Amino acid sequence: MDLDIREKRKEKLIDFMHHKDYRPMKVKELMMILEVPMQEREELEEILQELRLEGKVIRTKKGKYIIPEKLNMIVGIFQGHPRGYGFLIQEDPTVEDIFIPAEGVNGALHKDRVICRITRSSHGDKRAEGEILEVLERGKKEIVGLYEESKSFGFVTPDDQRFSQDIYIAKGKSKGAVTGHKVVVSITDWPKGRRNPQGEVIEILGHINDPGVDILSIIREFELPTEFPDSVKRQLETIPTEVSELDIQDRVDLRSLPMITIDGADAKDLDDAISLEKTSEGNYRLGVHIADVNHYVLENSPIDQEAYKRGTSIYLIDRVIPMLPHQLSNGICSLNAGEDRLALSCMMEIDAEGNVLDHQIVESVIQVDERMTYTDVQKILEEKDLNLRERYKKLIPLFEDLETLTHILHKRRNNRGSIDFNFEESKIILDSQGKVIRIELEERNIATNIIEECMLVCNETIAEHYFWQELPFVYRIHEEPDPEKIQKLSTYIYSFGYRIKGANNTLHPKEIQKLLQDIEGSLEEQVISRLTLRSLKQAKYHTQNEGHFGLAAKYYCHFTAPIRRYPDLQIHRIIKNQLQGKLSTKRVSYLQKNLPEVAKHSSITERIAEDAEREVEKLKKVEYMQDKIGEIYEGMISGISPWGFYVELPNTIEGLVHVTSLDDDYYIYDEQHHLFIGEHTKKMYRLGDRVKIEVVRADIIQRTIDFQLA
Repeated sequence: MDLDIREKRKEKLIDFMHHKDYRPMKVKELMMILEVPMQEREELEEILQELRLEGKVIRTKKGKYIIPEKLNMIVGIFQGHPRGYGFLIQEDPTVEDIFIPAEGVNGALHKDRVICRITRSSHGDKRAEGEILEVLERGKKEIVGLYEESKSFGFVTPDDQRFSQDIYIAKGKSKGAVTGHKVVVSITDWPKGRRNPQGEVIEILGHINDPGVDILSIIREFELPTEFPDSVKRQLETIPTEVSELDIQDRVDLRSLPMITIDGADAKDLDDAISLEKTSEGNYRLGVHIADVNHYVLENSPIDQEAYKRGTSIYLIDRVIPMLPHQLSNGICSLNAGEDRLALSCMMEIDAEGNVLDHQIVESVIQVDERMTYTDVQKILEEKDLNLRERYKKLIPLFEDLETLTHILHKRRNNRGSIDFNFEESKIILDSQGKVIRIELEERNIATNIIEECMLVCNETIAEHYFWQELPFVYRIHEEPDPEKIQKLSTYIYSFGYRIKGANNTLHPKEIQKLLQDIEGSLEEQVISRLTLRSLKQAKYHTQNEGHFGLAAKYYCHFTAPIRRYPDLQIHRIIKNQLQGKLSTKRVSYLQKNLPEVAKHSSITERIAEDAEREVEKLKKVEYMQDKIGEIYEGMISGISPWGFYVELPNTIEGLVHVTSLDDDYYIYDEQHHLFIGEHTKKMYRLGDRVKIEVVRADIIQRTIDFQLA
C-alpha cells in the first residue's frame, strides 16, 4: 500500500481515539464503527501494531485499544542509572523526566522504549514518579563490557554503567573469552523479575590492557561505524583526483585572489579558506570559500546516504571517524595550497562597524596560496616572529587586515550581547602505544579568533539570505533558556555578589554576557561559567528560524564545514539548487517534507558524537591519573551532588570527594545553595572553593577518579 495512504489512515485512527467520547475498543468494534471491510482487517491490525510500537496507542489486557494519555500512561525512553533506578525521558524536551524507582523498572534496560504509568504526580521540587508497564522496543541488543569467568559460567559487566545489571553468559557461549577480555555481547534473554539478562559473546575486542582496546570499546559501545560499505568504495573509484576544465565551466574564477587556510598543524581535511581585500571606500571585502563537496557527493548516492547516517565526523584523540571517506575529505575536497579546487564562496562587503553591506554567493574555482597553522599566524601577529614574517612577507598585509577585521566583528557581536564562554580546554597527548604522555591546556589566540569571526559572519549572512528567500532551509537554532533554570542560577550567584537582571521574566543574552564579564579573572569564574552553560539549552538544527540566543543572532546556520557536518552539506545542496535554477515547485515540496527529519537526525548524531568524544577523554584522564595515586594537588570544587563534591584540577581533570570520606563531621547536602555543611562545626564546602586533595583511586573500568581531602 502507498505509504502516504497508510500514514493518513494512522492519523485518522489516532484522531478517532483522541475524541472525548471514545472508549477502549477491540479490533472488531473499530472495524464496525470505521466501516473497515473484512478483507482489510489484517491491514488494520498491522497499523495498530505499528502505532503500539510507536507508543501512540496501547493494547489493554482485554485486547482493547486506547491512547496512553487516557489511562494516565506515558511513552518514552528509559534512562537507566548504575544504582538500579532510572528516568523516563519524553520526546518533548521541555517536559520534566519521570523518576522510576528500582522496584518500578520491571525488566527495562537503559535506552528501551517503554510505557510508563504515573504512580505519583509532581509537586513542588519533587518530580513525578512512575513504573514501567511494558517494553515496546529494546534500545540495545548488543552491549560492550568486561568478561569475567567463574567455574560453570561467565558474566559481563557493561561498560555503560546505566545498564545496571551484569549479563549472564552460559557455558559454551563465551566464544573463548577469558577474564579481562573486553567483549561484545548479544542479549538472548531479557531480564525478568530478579533474573539478570542472558547473552552470548559475539566478538572479543582484546584484553583490557592491550593498546587501543580502550578506545575501540567506546567505538563499539556507541555503535560508531569504522568501515565504509562496499557501495561507497565502488563510488569512490568514479571520483576524479583533480579538477578538470569541464568542472570549472560557468564558475566564478577567484584563483587570482590572495587566499589562505588556517587550521591546526595536524589537520588534513581543510574545508574553509579566506580572502580579504580593502575597497576604495575603505570597507573590507571578505571572502569565505567552502569546499564544494556536493559536486562530488550527489544526493542519495551511496556516499551521501552514508554521510547522512553518520551525520558528523567524530574526533577520538588518537583517531577520527570521518563523515566522508579520506579520499574525499583529505583529497579532492580538501582546499590544499597550490591546487585548483571547487568551492561555494560567500563574498561580503563589511564596513568599519562590522555591518555586512552587501554579499554574493557564487559557485567558484579557487586556489589557496598558503596553508597556515594557528601557531604560525599567532607568532606572526602577536609575537612578531622575524623568520615567519620574512617567509610570508607577501601575506603580512592580509594577516594584519584580518586581525583588524576580527576585532571589528567581535566588537559588533559583543555589543549586541553575544555570549563567549572562556573555558579552559585540554589537549591529551598520547604515545605510539596509545598511553597518555601529558595533558596540556589549549590556549585561544588571534588565529583561532580570525577563523571563528569569519565563519560566524558568513554563517549569519547565509542564514539571513535564505530566510528572506522563504525557501526550505536548515537553521542552527539556540532557544531561550528555561526561566526556572535561570532563576536557580540567579539564586546561586547572588551568594557570590553577582546578579542577573530579567531572571524572572524575559532574559536578554546581554545579561549572561555581563555576568561572564563580571566574573572574568575571579576564583569562581570557571564554576559559574559552567553552571551558566548548564542553565542554557543545547543548540540544535531546525527548519524554522528561531534565532540563536547564545550568539544573540536573529539568523544562523552551519554552512562552513560540509566535509564534517551533514547539515552544511544539505545547505550547500539547497544553495546550488537555487543558483542553478533547479528549485522547482516539486523540489521545494520534497525539501519541505524531508528537511525536518534531516535536522532532527543531525541533532541526534551530533549528541552521540559529543558523548563518545567525552567518554574517550574521560577514559584517558583516568588512565593518566593511575600512576598519580597518593599525590597531592590543589583544585577547585566544580560540582556538588548528594554523594559528594567534584574537584577540578588546573589540567581540567576532575575527581570525586565522597561525602563518606569527610570524617570530621556529619555533612548535610544543600542542593539549593550548592554546598555541604557540617552539622556541628558548620564548616562548608561550596562550589568554587579551593581545596587540597590526595588522589586515592583511578578506576579504568568505571572511568572514575576518587580524591580525598589532604
